[in-house]
Parts: sequence; C-alpha cells; structure tokens
Amino acid sequence: MAPSRPSRRALLQSGAAFAALALAGGCSSDSTADEQPGPSGTAAGTPAPSGSQAAARAMPAESGPHTRTFMAWPALEEVWGDQLPGVRQDIASLAQAVAGFEPVVLLARPDQADQARQACGSSVEVLELMVDDLWARDTGPTFVTGPQGLAGVDFNFNGWGGKQTHANDGQVARNLLDHYGITRIQAPITGEGGGIEVDGEGTLMACESSWVNDNRNPGKSRDQIEADFKDLLGVRKVIWFKGVAGQDITDCHVDALARFAEPGTVVLHRPAADTPPDVWTTASNQAIQVLQTATDAKGRTLKVVDLPEPDFDLIQGAGKNFLATYINYYVCNGGVIVPKFGDQAADDKAAGIIGDLHPGRKVTQVSINHIAAGGGGIHCATQQQPVAAAGASGASGASAGEPSGPASPAASS
Repeated sequence: MAPSRPSRRALLQSGAAFAALALAGGCSSDSTADEQPGPSGTAAGTPAPSGSQAAARAMPAESGPHTRTFMAWPALEEVWGDQLPGVRQDIASLAQAVAGFEPVVLLARPDQADQARQACGSSVEVLELMVDDLWARDTGPTFVTGPQGLAGVDFNFNGWGGKQTHANDGQVARNLLDHYGITRIQAPITGEGGGIEVDGEGTLMACESSWVNDNRNPGKSRDQIEADFKDLLGVRKVIWFKGVAGQDITDCHVDALARFAEPGTVVLHRPAADTPPDVWTTASNQAIQVLQTATDAKGRTLKVVDLPEPDFDLIQGAGKNFLATYINYYVCNGGVIVPKFGDQAADDKAAGIIGDLHPGRKVTQVSINHIAAGGGGIHCATQQQPVAAAGASGASGASAGEPSGPASPAASS
C-alpha cells in the first residue's frame, strides 16, 4: 500500500538544515540579503505589458520548438546535505539526456563550473552564473513570444514564499535575460514557472494554493492574479484548482498535478487506488471534478487521461519527501524525458501512456531518485527557451536570444 503523499522537501524546514540555510543567506522574504525588487516594474525591467502589447505576446506550449533548455547545478550543501553528490549526478544525467535532443545550458557558480563541466560532458554548455539550487523552472524566466520577438517574464522568485534561501536564485531570471539580451518583463505578481501550465492556444491551469497566497501575493484576489496571467502570458482562459497550501515547499505546483498533453487533453496525476485519503488524494479528486466540467479557451470540453503513481514500496530510497509522480516530465525537440523510479511495471506503464500522448517523440527514461527524494522532478529542473517568431528580434537587437554582449561570462564545456 502506498503511503500518503509526503511533504515536498520538508527537510528544508527542519532542524539544523534550516538553520544553516538562514546563516547561508536568509530563508525569509524579510531577510535583507534576499530582498528582491517589488513587482512594480522598476527601471531594471519592463513593466508588465497591457492592452495591445500584452495581446501580441503569448506563452507557447512546451511542445513547440525550443532554442535551448536551461538547467542549474545545485550549489548548497546546506540544502542537500549528504544527498548533494547523488543529486548532482541526477542533474548531469538529465542534462545529457535532454542534450540528445536540443542544446542545454547549465547554470553553475563560477567556483563549481569546472565540476559541472566534468560531470556533464561536452554535450552540455555551462554558463557561469550565481545560483543556489537546481530548480530552473521556478527561478528562471518564463518565456513569451510575439511580433517583437522573445521576452522573459520575471515572476519575482521569493523562495516559494520565503521557505528557502534565494539571494542568488532570486536574481537568476534577471541575470539570465541580461546575458542573452532578451527583454525582461517584471511581473506584478510573485510565483514560479512550475505553478503554471499552458496549452499554447490560450488556456492556462494553476493551483490557487501557490498563487492566491499571502506568502507570495498578499492582498491579491484570484481575479486580479488571473487578469495578470492574461496580460503577461497572452491567455484567455484560466482553469483553477484548489491545490494544497502549507504542506510542501511549492504549495502544490500544478506541474506535479496536471499537464496539457495537447490542446483539449489533460494528463492528471493519480494516487494508487489503495492510497488512504489525505490532502493530496483530495487535491487530485478535486482537479478531476474541475476538469470534467471545464472548457478551454476555444470552448472545447477536456479529455482527461490518468497517470498513476508508482508503488512507494518498490522504490529504493523513497523517504517521506519523495515526489513519485510521472506528471513532472519534460517535452523537448523530438523527445520527451520521463522519470524512472524503479517500479518497473509502473515505469513502463507511465512511459507508454506519455509516449502515446506525444506521438512522434522519442521517450527517454531517466532515473532521478535523488532529485525526487528532495521533492522535485524533471520538469522542475528544466526551463525551455522557445524559438522566437521568424524574422522577429528582441528589444536589444539580439537574434533569437543569442548572447548580445559581455554580460556574465559563459563557457562551453
């Protein structure tokens, strides 16, 4: 019998590990070291677009063509403890798998860059840039495209509501966009890339728990946040799930619950049939109820495909923080990267379901048990840069997000 779903990365909030995080740079949004510019559109970034400017930009589906994938090398022993070597090996294996389909740029601290290059090999480019942790989906920019080219939305990462040190990760989106000469749009809301899922045709899914939450957007209503999504990402319809607040570090990101396989089709994480009722089974059941009556931006009813979780008892090293979901997969150019946990039957079944949902793409399974033991997955560790519209250029004149000047030093491995 599978246990109830664990609290994601609760180790970060306990005992010596959390104390060390506080010493390393502050674990609260009240910490001076971690203070980020407020989501008000300062001079360092472009204010969130509105009107015709907003309508011209949109977030493409992950299944569209990518220029590259961004990842990050986990930097802090204070976060991972004795798990750090295994986590780094998982990141290297994942980077190599994605690099079999498209370019990968791995962000690493300058003093750790050579180690990252050695681990990842020549197929992965290493960009020297200060980071704290590996969660590029949340710390990096969320890209949008339009007639004026590529832009990156900076969602003002604040350590998932002040739960983890983020002095460097809070600046990753800004620094990465500066390096590539890509227009930066500073969002008027705070959140993470893992908290949104789009179909590329105007529909977005999100959990209230990770957005309508005082740890990120105090005083903002769901309607206000929805309006901001529409302005920032070019969506016309938002499907909201309740989610779960306060039980994991992300407050229930949607990319661990539900994903668009294609417009009109949603794949949904489902606990094992014998899982005792808890907040996570309730969240999954509530999502089903929403999806059964929802329509997308084009008025279509939604087909829902269940993606069952593996058997915890068959997973080596599956502790209380282990995130055993196949939903957190990543779609790249010509491929789809799927987690492998060690429950052979469940791993094979999930790969088959995901492969059927993404015809024409090669399914590659990657063992990520060290990453999963920290409560995350493949999607959490990757962030795609979509191909900009043909003939378009960014505000800086850079073509399709290529480096435009001597910003942060980059080095190919």
